[in-house]
Amino acid sequence: MQYKRVTLKEVAAAAGVSTQTVSRVVNGRPDVADDTRAHIQEIIDRMGYQPSKIARSLIRGQSFALGVVSSSIGLYGPSLVLQGVQEAAVAEDYSLMLHILPEAEAFDANKILREILSYHVDGILWAVPEIGQNRDLVQQALPTVKVPIVFLNMQPRPNLVTAVIDNKHGGCIATQHLIEQGRQNIGLITGPMNWWEARQRELGWRQALAENGRTVDESYIANGDWMPSSGERCIRMLLEWHPEMDAVFICNDQMALGAMKVARQMGRQIPEDLAVVGFDDIPESPYFSPALTTVRQDVAEMGRQGVKQLLTLINEEELDSTSVVLKPNLIVRGSSVNGDLA
Repeated sequence: MQYKRVTLKEVAAAAGVSTQTVSRVVNGRPDVADDTRAHIQEIIDRMGYQPSKIARSLIRGQSFALGVVSSSIGLYGPSLVLQGVQEAAVAEDYSLMLHILPEAEAFDANKILREILSYHVDGILWAVPEIGQNRDLVQQALPTVKVPIVFLNMQPRPNLVTAVIDNKHGGCIATQHLIEQGRQNIGLITGPMNWWEARQRELGWRQALAENGRTVDESYIANGDWMPSSGERCIRMLLEWHPEMDAVFICNDQMALGAMKVARQMGRQIPEDLAVVGFDDIPESPYFSPALTTVRQDVAEMGRQGVKQLLTLINEEELDSTSVVLKPNLIVRGSSVNGDLA
């Protein structure tokens, strides 16, 4: 079987009009009569004509492609960020050139950026979580980048355009909720502390305790790694150290799943003996037993906002702000509240 791309010229011949008229219809120009537009569109649909993005790029001097650098996509948050980026880019008729880092802390930023720029992208979204000193690696390479670049989930800085989740606020509202439930001894299971997001969530826990006159006891903190197995390990440690602990804020839902399993094995009833709040609101959270109270962060919206900022820069328009900060909200379910709440 032979495949042959239908050309603009063939559509024009079949419709009995000029190629310029077909081009006006394809590009949504208003200067075409309605009946002519409908006729040409019917021919386009019947013949299966697809406009050439390469031709459009040559005419307008843009590639209509965005470079995206990401990592850790096996985790819930980073994968959902990419979903939001994809949705926003497709809505604006942009394609994506995706580069996945195998290691988020050690990479050759100059090499990565050169490779992406070789595809003549119009701008770059850096969607790699801020881990360790990786922000310094990419910032050192920025002088070589001659297209706009927007950073997602990286600590806002005066010289960078960013879109982020307010993780500190999320940690604060989670802990405040536990305090309002009358809990006296509130532990914390963090994410890996080389992640900026994990440190911000811990700061939120500390802030809520301090604002309520509570003493921060460092022995109530256990460091996890986002995985359920670390939730199991951390809750066992905390309950062995502090049998009186009656609540815990766990910095992601996957660790909360492991922690709740072990807490029950150790004889704790949830929420009667131990109230639990997670972070993320993964799709499975309502199906935990009991359903998990958690902090919902709209990371897909963060991805969409990042694309919006990037396109604003590409179009040489003025940004409303160099940093978009999205506030998470608390979803209250049965793991933290006594009673019949689902």
